[in-house]
Amino acid sequence: MNQLEKFKEIHTFIFDVDGVLTNSEVLVLEDGKLLRKMNIRDGFAIKRAIEESFQLCIITGGKSEGVKIRLQNLGVQHIYLGQSDKMDAFEEFIYTYDLDPQGILYMGDDLPDLPIMEKVGLACCPKNAAPEILSIAQYVSQYNGGEGCARDVIEKVLKLNNKWD
Repeated sequence: MNQLEKFKEIHTFIFDVDGVLTNSEVLVLEDGKLLRKMNIRDGFAIKRAIEESFQLCIITGGKSEGVKIRLQNLGVQHIYLGQSDKMDAFEEFIYTYDLDPQGILYMGDDLPDLPIMEKVGLACCPKNAAPEILSIAQYVSQYNGGEGCARDVIEKVLKLNNKWD
Protein backbone atom coordinates (compact mmCIF):
# COMPACT_ATOMS: atom_id res chain seq x y z
CA MET A 1 0.00 0.00 0.00
CA ASN A 2 1.45 3.35 -0.97
CA GLN A 3 1.42 6.43 1.26
CA LEU A 4 -1.61 8.07 -0.39
CA GLU A 5 -3.63 4.88 0.08
CA LYS A 6 -2.71 4.90 3.77
CA PHE A 7 -4.00 8.48 4.10
CA LYS A 8 -7.25 7.51 2.35
CA GLU A 9 -7.87 4.63 4.80
CA ILE A 10 -7.71 6.84 7.92
CA HIS A 11 -10.87 7.02 10.06
CA THR A 12 -9.30 8.39 13.27
CA PHE A 13 -6.79 11.10 14.13
CA ILE A 14 -4.82 11.15 17.38
CA PHE A 15 -2.60 14.11 18.18
CA ASP A 16 -0.09 15.00 20.84
CA VAL A 17 -0.27 18.64 21.97
CA ASP A 18 3.14 20.10 22.85
CA GLY A 19 5.33 20.03 19.76
CA VAL A 20 2.46 19.10 17.45
CA LEU A 21 -0.48 21.43 18.12
CA THR A 22 1.94 23.91 19.72
CA ASN A 23 5.47 24.96 18.79
CA SER A 24 7.09 23.19 21.80
CA GLU A 25 7.61 26.46 23.63
CA VAL A 26 5.90 27.69 26.76
CA LEU A 27 5.85 31.16 28.21
CA VAL A 28 6.20 30.92 31.99
CA LEU A 29 4.29 33.59 33.88
CA GLU A 30 5.34 34.87 37.30
CA ASP A 31 2.58 32.86 38.98
CA GLY A 32 3.91 29.66 37.36
CA LYS A 33 1.16 29.34 34.74
CA LEU A 34 2.25 28.30 31.27
CA LEU A 35 1.05 29.86 28.03
CA ARG A 36 1.06 27.97 24.73
CA LYS A 37 0.42 29.15 21.19
CA MET A 38 -1.84 27.11 18.90
CA ASN A 39 -2.39 27.46 15.16
CA ILE A 40 -5.82 28.67 14.00
CA ARG A 41 -5.55 26.68 10.75
CA ASP A 42 -4.89 23.49 12.71
CA GLY A 43 -8.01 24.33 14.71
CA PHE A 44 -10.08 24.80 11.57
CA ALA A 45 -8.96 21.42 10.23
CA ILE A 46 -9.68 19.67 13.54
CA LYS A 47 -13.18 21.12 13.58
CA ARG A 48 -13.70 20.13 9.96
CA ALA A 49 -12.58 16.53 10.55
CA ILE A 50 -15.03 16.20 13.44
CA GLU A 51 -17.84 17.70 11.34
CA GLU A 52 -17.08 15.08 8.69
CA SER A 53 -17.51 12.30 11.30
CA PHE A 54 -13.86 11.37 11.77
CA GLN A 55 -12.85 10.30 15.26
CA LEU A 56 -10.39 12.72 16.83
CA CYS A 57 -8.50 12.19 20.06
CA ILE A 58 -5.84 14.10 21.98
CA ILE A 59 -3.29 12.32 24.17
CA THR A 60 -0.84 14.58 25.98
CA GLY A 61 1.47 14.57 28.94
CA GLY A 62 0.46 18.16 29.67
CA LYS A 63 -2.31 19.16 32.05
CA SER A 64 -3.30 22.58 30.70
CA GLU A 65 -6.92 23.49 31.37
CA GLY A 66 -6.61 26.20 28.69
CA VAL A 67 -5.60 23.63 26.07
CA LYS A 68 -8.51 21.41 27.12
CA ILE A 69 -11.00 24.29 26.80
CA ARG A 70 -9.62 25.29 23.38
CA LEU A 71 -9.93 21.73 22.09
CA GLN A 72 -13.41 21.27 23.54
CA ASN A 73 -14.46 24.50 21.80
CA LEU A 74 -13.35 22.90 18.52
CA GLY A 75 -15.55 19.89 19.25
CA VAL A 76 -12.92 17.44 20.48
CA GLN A 77 -14.57 15.04 22.92
CA HIS A 78 -11.73 12.61 23.56
CA ILE A 79 -9.00 14.45 25.48
CA TYR A 80 -6.52 12.60 27.68
CA LEU A 81 -4.44 15.06 29.75
CA GLY A 82 -1.52 14.27 32.05
CA GLN A 83 -0.62 11.00 30.36
CA SER A 84 2.91 10.04 31.36
CA ASP A 85 2.35 6.67 29.67
CA LYS A 86 0.38 7.51 26.55
CA MET A 87 -0.12 3.87 25.62
CA ASP A 88 -2.66 3.40 28.43
CA ALA A 89 -4.86 6.19 27.03
CA PHE A 90 -4.41 4.89 23.47
CA GLU A 91 -5.48 1.37 24.42
CA GLU A 92 -8.46 2.67 26.40
CA PHE A 93 -9.58 4.83 23.47
CA ILE A 94 -9.32 2.13 20.80
CA TYR A 95 -10.96 -0.46 23.07
CA THR A 96 -13.84 1.85 24.05
CA TYR A 97 -14.65 2.71 20.43
CA ASP A 98 -13.64 -0.65 18.91
CA LEU A 99 -11.17 1.01 16.51
CA ASP A 100 -8.82 -0.77 14.13
CA PRO A 101 -5.34 0.72 14.76
CA GLN A 102 -4.56 0.39 11.04
CA GLY A 103 -7.09 3.17 10.33
CA ILE A 104 -5.51 5.53 12.86
CA LEU A 105 -3.17 8.41 12.07
CA TYR A 106 -1.08 9.43 15.06
CA MET A 107 1.04 12.57 15.04
CA GLY A 108 3.70 12.99 17.70
CA ASP A 109 7.04 14.71 18.03
CA ASP A 110 9.07 13.18 20.86
CA LEU A 111 10.00 9.96 22.66
CA PRO A 112 6.75 9.54 24.67
CA ASP A 113 4.94 9.25 21.31
CA LEU A 114 7.10 6.44 19.96
CA PRO A 115 5.18 3.42 21.38
CA ILE A 116 1.88 4.55 19.87
CA MET A 117 3.50 5.45 16.56
CA GLU A 118 4.65 1.85 16.29
CA LYS A 119 1.06 0.58 16.68
CA VAL A 120 -0.92 2.71 14.22
CA GLY A 121 -1.50 2.51 10.49
CA LEU A 122 0.02 5.91 9.75
CA ALA A 123 2.69 7.41 12.04
CA CYS A 124 3.27 11.10 11.31
CA CYS A 125 5.31 13.93 12.77
CA PRO A 126 6.13 17.60 12.23
CA LYS A 127 9.39 18.37 10.44
CA ASN A 128 11.03 19.55 13.67
CA ALA A 129 10.33 16.34 15.62
CA ALA A 130 13.01 14.56 17.63
CA PRO A 131 15.45 12.50 15.51
CA GLU A 132 14.12 9.22 16.91
CA ILE A 133 10.61 10.15 15.79
CA LEU A 134 11.73 11.37 12.38
CA SER A 135 13.44 8.02 11.83
CA ILE A 136 10.24 5.97 12.34
CA ALA A 137 7.60 8.34 10.90
CA GLN A 138 5.88 7.14 7.76
CA TYR A 139 5.08 10.75 6.90
CA VAL A 140 6.98 13.89 7.94
CA SER A 141 4.96 17.07 7.46
CA GLN A 142 6.63 19.98 5.75
CA TYR A 143 5.43 22.09 8.69
CA ASN A 144 6.85 22.45 12.19
CA GLY A 145 4.80 21.73 15.29
CA GLY A 146 2.30 24.50 15.99
CA GLU A 147 2.68 25.82 12.45
CA GLY A 148 0.12 23.79 10.51
CA CYS A 149 1.34 20.19 10.68
CA ALA A 150 -2.03 18.93 12.00
CA ARG A 151 -3.89 20.70 9.21
CA ASP A 152 -1.45 19.20 6.72
CA VAL A 153 -2.37 15.61 7.58
CA ILE A 154 -6.08 16.26 8.18
CA GLU A 155 -6.40 18.07 4.87
CA LYS A 156 -4.71 15.19 3.01
CA VAL A 157 -7.11 12.63 4.50
CA LEU A 158 -10.21 14.72 3.92
CA LYS A 159 -9.25 15.64 0.35
CA LEU A 160 -8.57 12.00 -0.55
CA ASN A 161 -12.01 11.14 0.81
CA ASN A 162 -13.72 14.07 -1.00
CA LYS A 163 -14.64 15.73 2.30
CA TRP A 164 -12.55 18.89 2.27
CA ASP A 165 -14.46 21.23 -0.06
